[in-house]
Amino acid sequence: MILPVVAYGDPVLRKIAEPITKDYPNLDALIQNMKDTMYGASGVGLAAPQIGLPIRLFLVDTEPFAEDDEYSKEEQEQLKNFQRTFINAEILQEEGDEWAFNEGCLSIPDVREDVFRQPKVTIKYQDEDFKTHTEVYDGLIARVVQHEYDHIEGILFTDKLSSLKKRLIKGKLANISKGKINADYRMRFPLQKKKR
Repeated sequence: MILPVVAYGDPVLRKIAEPITKDYPNLDALIQNMKDTMYGASGVGLAAPQIGLPIRLFLVDTEPFAEDDEYSKEEQEQLKNFQRTFINAEILQEEGDEWAFNEGCLSIPDVREDVFRQPKVTIKYQDEDFKTHTEVYDGLIARVVQHEYDHIEGILFTDKLSSLKKRLIKGKLANISKGKINADYRMRFPLQKKKR
């Protein structure tokens, strides 16, 4: 089932999410609904706060990037085959010289900006069966994981922009929170006036 994506301005996007246990109610259905929502919105990642749940759960599927010719065949293969569910994730280390990449977010439609992140990340998480993994990712996979991880820490990519960039997009962000935006997927807006 496709769920509405929570828009910028909703307090749930600013909460540090809570860990969950394997007896979290209807977890399998929730993960499936999140996948349906992510694919329905053409996203490469989705975190539970983006559907209104302040829990430490996010999904990543980098396959859409595999079509990009700027990546080597090996990188395209990695991107094509990277689908993960991250539960109770904890970033242990971020390494390397920061690099810029143009990021967007399903909760902040029509805003894309260059964000600097470190290229390598070590993350500990549980999968859908609550098996614990510690893995190292780099490049674009690391970036998508960092972006989604930020969501469960109450951080948005716009927080990482310079004060000048933040001022330039302030009006757009205000409009998104009021629902003055046309996204091609269902959204829930925190400040939208109810029609009488």
